[in-house]
Amino acid sequence: MFKDPRRVFIIILLLTILAGYIDLPQMYHPGFHIGPFNKEFTTKFGLDLSGGTQLVLDANMKDIGVADRASALESAKQVIERRVNFFGVTEPVVQTATSQNSYRIIVELPGISDVNQAISLIGQTAQLDFREYTDTNASISATTTYADLLAMTKPVGITGKDLKRAQVTFDTTTGAPQVAISFSSDGAKKFAEVTRRLVGKPLAIFLDNMPITSPVVKQEITDGQAVINGQFTQDQAKALALQLNAGALPVPVKVIQKETVGATLGQSSVTKSITAGVVGLTIVAIFMIAQYGWLGLFADMALVVYGLLTFAIFRWIPITLTLPGIAGFILSMGMAVDSNILIFERFKEEKRAGRPWKVAMELGFGRAWDSIRDANFTTLITCAILYNPGNWQFLPSSGMVRGFAVTLFIGVLASLFTGIVVTRTFIRVMYKEKQ
Repeated sequence: MFKDPRRVFIIILLLTILAGYIDLPQMYHPGFHIGPFNKEFTTKFGLDLSGGTQLVLDANMKDIGVADRASALESAKQVIERRVNFFGVTEPVVQTATSQNSYRIIVELPGISDVNQAISLIGQTAQLDFREYTDTNASISATTTYADLLAMTKPVGITGKDLKRAQVTFDTTTGAPQVAISFSSDGAKKFAEVTRRLVGKPLAIFLDNMPITSPVVKQEITDGQAVINGQFTQDQAKALALQLNAGALPVPVKVIQKETVGATLGQSSVTKSITAGVVGLTIVAIFMIAQYGWLGLFADMALVVYGLLTFAIFRWIPITLTLPGIAGFILSMGMAVDSNILIFERFKEEKRAGRPWKVAMELGFGRAWDSIRDANFTTLITCAILYNPGNWQFLPSSGMVRGFAVTLFIGVLASLFTGIVVTRTFIRVMYKEKQ
């Protein structure tokens, strides 16, 4: 199938139409809604272009030793970063600030103007706490408050930090959704000791100081597996599992300051960036046609496909575009014709050597591939370093730098596809049309 240029041409055409549809403003299409699959496409802009929300969180360190507070604050920061990214907020700015006994985390969320939405997004501490009753004969009535329940219980030393994984399962008897949790090796040892001590007694499970369930321990549990079944709906069970997997914060936090942040650059910067990109690409397109004739025209056509396809990927994921991210996109578009220039120059060399037109073109694509591959591979390595997926302290971790790296990475991969496959297919199909 992929050896037939005409079929590949049809696939590219369909892919281009699909990308163009995704790239349309949201008002012109409803997205994809096929059965359980629901996908809408929007262009997300970063805090510098569209504004967003800034939250200042205060970390309560009263139960953390002085020597461990810095690491606890850094762990909380990492958990919040994972959580906001897991919820679809890309390129957040999360940083810590300490002053004497004050430990704070500053969070900037691009594209979220609803402060309450932002608080619900990251304000859930997901503090899972296992507690035993100080008096197993205490009675619980409808008037018993959460504060009363806390007073009637005491911690057993097992918290969300001891969890390894949480997932939604269903009770085999009632079919009700529940959250199955597995403990880390240390957590499993603690849980085995607690369940051995509390056989025949209730073990209360609290989430953010609110009771979820109080199952009676029937036997010692040594495999580190447990179930939370607090009469959840399926959505509630999924939300709880998500919070626990995103990470239980090592310290409680509370919002002490919240505000909506205006765009620092705004629409005018986006317009100017797009204008600069269009002017630059127009000059590149004219140069390609002037230098390589109709071969340059094919490269320009492939460049249009590249632009539509790459922007569609940005909207599909979606990628939050900051000004550096837009710069990465425009840079990758300029680089997209580099491979065609290498190929066309090799083609000229083969033609000068007396080879037929078709043979010279195929050799041009084949022999230029090694140089194209190596040049783009080094760029991809640089993008990976800038993105810093491991959050290493000696590498950049700024959200805007990562945004530049992501857009450039996607752009380079797309340019390889359009520069090699799309341009080659256009030439093969048009060449046959001429015979």
